[in-house]
Amino acid sequence: MTLQKLMERRAFRSKIHSPDVRPAEKWLGYLLGPAGALLLNAVLATYLNVYYTDVLKLTSLWGGAFLVVFPILSKIVDAFTNVIMGYVIDRTRTAQGKARPWLLLSAPLLAITGILLFTVPQSSQTVQAVWVMVSYNLFYSFAYTIFNMSHNLMVPLSTRSTTQRGGLSVFNQIATIMMSGILVALVFPMVVMPVIGADRVKWITLMSILSILALPLTLLEYYFTRERVTEEVQSSGEEQISFAAQLKAIVSDRYMLLIYGYFLVTTVSTSIKNISLVYFCNYVLGAYNDGVTQTLISVIGGIPMGIGIFAVWPLAKKFGKRNVTVVGCLLIALGSAVCWMFPTDMTMMLIGQFIKNMGGLPGSYVFMALFADVLDHLEWKTGFRSDGLAMSLYNIIAVAMVGICTGIFNGMIAQAGYVAPELVNGVTVAAEQSQAVKSAFTFGFVGLETITGLIEAGLLLFLGVEKSIGKKQAEIKARREAK
Repeated sequence: MTLQKLMERRAFRSKIHSPDVRPAEKWLGYLLGPAGALLLNAVLATYLNVYYTDVLKLTSLWGGAFLVVFPILSKIVDAFTNVIMGYVIDRTRTAQGKARPWLLLSAPLLAITGILLFTVPQSSQTVQAVWVMVSYNLFYSFAYTIFNMSHNLMVPLSTRSTTQRGGLSVFNQIATIMMSGILVALVFPMVVMPVIGADRVKWITLMSILSILALPLTLLEYYFTRERVTEEVQSSGEEQISFAAQLKAIVSDRYMLLIYGYFLVTTVSTSIKNISLVYFCNYVLGAYNDGVTQTLISVIGGIPMGIGIFAVWPLAKKFGKRNVTVVGCLLIALGSAVCWMFPTDMTMMLIGQFIKNMGGLPGSYVFMALFADVLDHLEWKTGFRSDGLAMSLYNIIAVAMVGICTGIFNGMIAQAGYVAPELVNGVTVAAEQSQAVKSAFTFGFVGLETITGLIEAGLLLFLGVEKSIGKKQAEIKARREAK
């Protein structure tokens, strides 16, 4: 049975039938539904490297080269699969859309591969290295690629209404903030990490639970979303566009290149910051898994993210998504600079983190709505949609930079002489780190964003897509009605 025929069955039909976005779609499809996969990914982004360095003790493997080289090589595979997935999505034609069917497939894959990441056999380091490489690529290059591609397309394909898109983008980001900003940043350092320490069995148990949780919640996202833009395009009988034509359209458009450049810089700084967070709190600002330091940083620094749920979209509507994001980038640079100057002073760190997270509000909540405007602009300019390929390039930046940044970070701390903690009589005992190692942690967590915040603001000043997007959307509608 073909995918198209399968998607026509009643069991796989969307529960959303309204032509406009309703509360059930926001709350179940964009807030609760993505929460499972986003929680799993948020935990992995912060703690998977800790599992490799502190539990499996792979820092010194191959003279320190393994944890440097393998993440980078893995992202080459990931980039390749992202291009394939974008190609496949753009050529998927079903009654349930072109991205949502793949969201459905990703649900069981996330659960299975998430568990495999941590069930590394207690064998030789060579066997462990092979398992790590295979499981890492099964999760990131296969399962999470399928989920992330389809998930990120839900906002751009949901509706052409910029107001409704903005609301969905905010709800979508609330799910991300809840997972990374509340559970991972608050609950984990205060409650979870002091309990599991470097205990392998506890790690496997915890991560298996989180992986399994992603399955039913991802199904919820599938059933409570709808691709109205795809339905509109399919009903107009638009012809299939070649891969080469789509790629040329994307790489020759200045707005698309600008938003990719902004996202690239943001991803680099955020990735290294997230990896550095645990190490910085454990060895520079506080004590190893003290249950207090990281929680304080997350609570005080994360308060703006809660406030932003109510404030950011009204500001974006009044002053423009681009403009409020530019101001936000400047605040990120200012807050990071304060933290960089006083890395061991808790008071100054909390002030700096508060300022930095105030600046992060616009980029966190409205970026996908801005990206959707660029996709509509591209359709207006070329006469065809390039959603799948555009999102595959977006995801290549996201996944490639995470791998590259992980490799760079591991290379930095290995070169500086990082010493992993030991498990002594069931108790995790941390080692004293050198000043060089502490400096690496500090730059990764607060120093880099001082620089990248200014670069991001400069790039966005040239992104003027919002000025004429309403007129362009009206022209697109008129073309389709004429057909």
